[in-house]
Amino acid sequence: MNFKNFRLNIVLRVLLIVASAVILISIVKRQEFIISSIILAALTIFQIVSLVNYVERTNKRLTTFLESIRHSDFVSSFSDQGLGKSFDELNNAFNEVINEFKKTRASREEHFNYLQTVVQHISIGIIVFQKNGKVDIFNNASKRMLRTTGIRYVHELEKTDKTLADALMGMKAGDQNLVKIFIENELLQLSVRATEFRMRGEDFVLISLQNIHSELEAKEMDSWQKLIRVLTHEIMNSITPIVSLSGTVKDILINEETLELSSDIDEDDVESVLSALNTIEKRSQGLLNFVQIYRNLTRIPKPNFRYVQVKEILDSVYALLEPKIKEQGIQCKVQIFPKELKLTVDPDLLEQVIINLVINSIHALKDRENPTIKIIASVTSNNRANISVADNGQGIKPDIMEKIFVPFFTSKKEGSGIGLSLSREIMRLHKGNITVKSKPGEETTFTLHF
Repeated sequence: MNFKNFRLNIVLRVLLIVASAVILISIVKRQEFIISSIILAALTIFQIVSLVNYVERTNKRLTTFLESIRHSDFVSSFSDQGLGKSFDELNNAFNEVINEFKKTRASREEHFNYLQTVVQHISIGIIVFQKNGKVDIFNNASKRMLRTTGIRYVHELEKTDKTLADALMGMKAGDQNLVKIFIENELLQLSVRATEFRMRGEDFVLISLQNIHSELEAKEMDSWQKLIRVLTHEIMNSITPIVSLSGTVKDILINEETLELSSDIDEDDVESVLSALNTIEKRSQGLLNFVQIYRNLTRIPKPNFRYVQVKEILDSVYALLEPKIKEQGIQCKVQIFPKELKLTVDPDLLEQVIINLVINSIHALKDRENPTIKIIASVTSNNRANISVADNGQGIKPDIMEKIFVPFFTSKKEGSGIGLSLSREIMRLHKGNITVKSKPGEETTFTLHF
């Protein structure tokens, strides 16, 4: 029976079953219709089963639809013509959902291919692996950098360099290391950064590798050149007068013709010799002090890290420098966000850094109107702590901005030139750094990043 309308089909099937049941009830007790009763009963049961199957076609369609989604099989389409408007709407809804899934999957595949192209194209090495070391992504830059065609597990990098494999497996989210390895007798200094993410119920580690050997060499050479210029300048300033005065003393005491001690030395000559020797002594002592300062700069004690409140450190610094601050009429503002902010640092070394910065601000505020120093400790959006020291002093000229961290460089007559270089080294030992921003005549801000 093939009717074009689902509802009419159901009604006719139900009426036929009812009619069959009525007839069956009327003849079932009559002996002469036993065979007919059996046939009619079987036919009624068949009609009932057929009706149930016919009605359950919707559930079967729904099951097929859900299975298609489950297995990402979007090739199927749904069409049942002639079963009525409700079935047409249901099939259209199924087809529309499947088309949307097709579009979503196509878009996802496009994005995946796009990201794969970017990851494989960039010059920075990218390695993504699971916690057990199984590698998911190993881009072309990593292959070129590490001289390998590819790896399945991180431990396979032991063939290249065991240090690198151990370093990668030991890295956590946010870690940043400098790893030195040798590949084919070539030194690579890799800047390695790590982050973690979760995908498909698995934890992954993403590692970026960048060979910064040439950049480090260039920076190192530039730093050495700057340091040598400062050292030679200071040494020449001391050696030149020493050599000159030594020659003067020699001319006074030694007869150039006989090369013997001169016999005609008067009181004026003795006074000149004593004056020259005093000057030589002072300049020699100054040179010794300079060398001692340099030794101190290279012998910073190893930090003794403790978990301390920032407020305690800033209070200690303020108590120490309060007399100088009040003497110069400076308004000092100290703010901490949040107030209970704590850091894992060496409090003594960190105090020394902040003291250096505040003293520099005090000097910069000399003869300034409304002198102000702001010390602010806060936490950034990426959960890193900062401590900044700002003043409205004379500022730093652009032409000396890059020189202020060079040891012994100073623009102050009474300065030694090691305060900022010492502060930067202490921050490096804390795995942080120090930056500066300055507008001449307006404001200067030094920021400690942890």
